[in-house]
Amino acid sequence: MVRRALVVSLSRTLWAGLGSHLRYQFVVGLLLLVPLLLTYLVLRFIFDFLDGVLGPMLDTLLNREIPGLGIIVLIMLVYLSGVVVTVVIGRQIFLGMEQVLLSVPGVRQVYAASRQLVTSMGGKTATGLSRVVLIEYPRSGLWAMGFLSCLTTGENGHSIATVYIPTAPLPNSGWVAVLPTSDVYETTLSFNELMQYVFSGGMIFPHRLEKWPLPELSTESPLVLTL
Repeated sequence: MVRRALVVSLSRTLWAGLGSHLRYQFVVGLLLLVPLLLTYLVLRFIFDFLDGVLGPMLDTLLNREIPGLGIIVLIMLVYLSGVVVTVVIGRQIFLGMEQVLLSVPGVRQVYAASRQLVTSMGGKTATGLSRVVLIEYPRSGLWAMGFLSCLTTGENGHSIATVYIPTAPLPNSGWVAVLPTSDVYETTLSFNELMQYVFSGGMIFPHRLEKWPLPELSTESPLVLTL
C-alpha cells in the first residue's frame, strides 16, 4: 500500500511538473510568435494597400504579375511629383490644378479633407496627427489617448476640440470624440509612443504619464474651424 501511494504521488508530481512545463513553454511561444504575427499582418496590409494602387494597372499593361512593382512605381511617382512641384513652373501648375479641384462640387470636399490630413501629419500645425492628448472617454473616470485633430468654435464662442482615438491592435480604425477643449489634456507622449501603445495592445507604455490642461492654441492654424 505504501509503495502504491508513493507511485501515485510521484505520478501526480510528474504530471503537475509536465503541465507547468507545457504552460510555461506555450506562453513563451505566444510571446515570441504573436508580435511577429501582428508585425506581419500590419506590413502585409500596408504592402497590399500600396501595391493595389498601381499594381493591377501595371499587371494589365505588362500582361504579367510582378508583386511589389506597384509600390516601386508609386514611390517613383511621389518623388517625381515632389521634384516637379519644387520648380516654379511646377508649383504654378500645381496651384492651378488645386484651384480646379477646389472648384468642383463633391471633389472639393474630398480633396480639401485629404490635403488637410496630410498637412496635419507634417507636424507644422498646432493640431494634427502628431499631438497626443488625453481625455476622459467614453465617460467620466475612464481615460483614453488620441490625437488632437481639429479645433472649432461653437456657440457662445466656446472652444471645441475633436480627438481621434485609434483602436488596438491596428489603428486604421477608431473613434472620433467632440468635447470642450477644457476637457482635453496635453501629454508628454510622442506619435511613436502612442503607436507602440496601440500596436502592443497597451503592453508597451512609458513608466510615467504626465498631463496638464491644453493651452490656448492659435486660431491661425488651417485646422481650426469656426461653426
